[in-house]
Amino acid sequence: MKTNYLERMKEYLQDEYEEFLATLDKEMYKGLSVNTMKCRPSFVEENFPYKLTPSSFGENCYLFDGSVKAGSHWTHLAGLYYLQEPSAASVVKALDIQEGDWVLDACAAPGGKSHQIACALNNTGFLLSNEIDPKRANILMSNMERCGVGENMITCSSLERLAPQFQGVFDKVLVDAPCSGEGMMKKHELASVEWSVENNLACQKRQLRILDEAVTCLKTNGILVYSTCTYAIEENEAVIYEFLKRHPEMELLDGGDHVKRKGIPYKDLDVSKVRRIYPMDGGEGHFFAKMRKRGEAKAVFLKYKKTRRIHPSAIEFIKDQSDLSLNLIEINNKVYARKEMFLEAEMNILRQGILIGEIVKNRLEPHQHFYMSSLLMPHYHHIIDMTQAEAQLFLSGNVFAHQEKGYVCCAYKRVPLGFGKGDGNQIKNKYPKGLRTLKAFEK
Repeated sequence: MKTNYLERMKEYLQDEYEEFLATLDKEMYKGLSVNTMKCRPSFVEENFPYKLTPSSFGENCYLFDGSVKAGSHWTHLAGLYYLQEPSAASVVKALDIQEGDWVLDACAAPGGKSHQIACALNNTGFLLSNEIDPKRANILMSNMERCGVGENMITCSSLERLAPQFQGVFDKVLVDAPCSGEGMMKKHELASVEWSVENNLACQKRQLRILDEAVTCLKTNGILVYSTCTYAIEENEAVIYEFLKRHPEMELLDGGDHVKRKGIPYKDLDVSKVRRIYPMDGGEGHFFAKMRKRGEAKAVFLKYKKTRRIHPSAIEFIKDQSDLSLNLIEINNKVYARKEMFLEAEMNILRQGILIGEIVKNRLEPHQHFYMSSLLMPHYHHIIDMTQAEAQLFLSGNVFAHQEKGYVCCAYKRVPLGFGKGDGNQIKNKYPKGLRTLKAFEK
């Protein structure tokens, strides 16, 4: 690591510097956040391949020691948790999300914090997860699909375009800002190679631009949480100081007692209210600050998509597969479902609601998202509870013998993994090729 970076850390940490240095030679902390929309934490504890230790950083969050192969274990493929660096989980707890809230995750990829938000909402309210980078936005969508999130919108847009269309409508806004990633240097060597104060300052300008747009989306008394995974004061305390100067309507609140370490002194900012995490605290590193919007907030009038004709094969399929009544919409031959009405927005919407399937040759071809939905999970009419041997065959892309006919939800321990189509003798596998694995039950 660069000498000037380490000198700065010594200045920040003082008596704790040697302890910090010792952490640089250790493995990264590993953690997960349980998907409470799909299961109880105790179910993950019983079925996860490694011992789990509860984490203080977030609700239903755990630490574990074990191989990174946890990502190919059946519990992960089923969307029962999100593998997440432990200190990252601290941020969503500060938002204090309540069921029914409208929440904007402004810089959402790869999706760990959006997953936590969705769990707190529990298929109520509305979550808009935005990511400006197209590749990262598709990763975000894939992760939200695996976790079974449906009462949401996933967009790939700049906040300059998004914010005016959602001015004053969100109860909570999270800005987990792009940063220099000093807390991720053990994971991403490039963060160490590219480190410089000039880069910190460049990140600061971008972070302030994002905050200036994001804050307009808040309702009166709405909560904004800003976070980074870096240690640089330029991107943390200095950003909050400058932001509060620009926006006198914003009030700095206490970050909560789930993280004990306060901020680094900076001008006249009340750093007792912001929070920092270092590797000595049990996570790789995070900073966050919680703020509230005072005064009147002007709100836009939201538009909703008009009801359109849904292809009859889609209606027939949904009635056959589930007893849950949902709002439906068909866009470019793809059929989506939501509990609430579909919003209209002029931007790149990757997905809104649950993707039921696509109309191909005058019939509906189901999509994996339909069978991974946490909302639909208790409502499937046709479900096979596979043995472990059958589940491994399924997750590796193979057929297995079964007398069921038509489309069926394929589950293990009553947890959906995907779907297949039976001919009365065997189940033809429809599990996505890019997800298939031969090691779903290995450590």
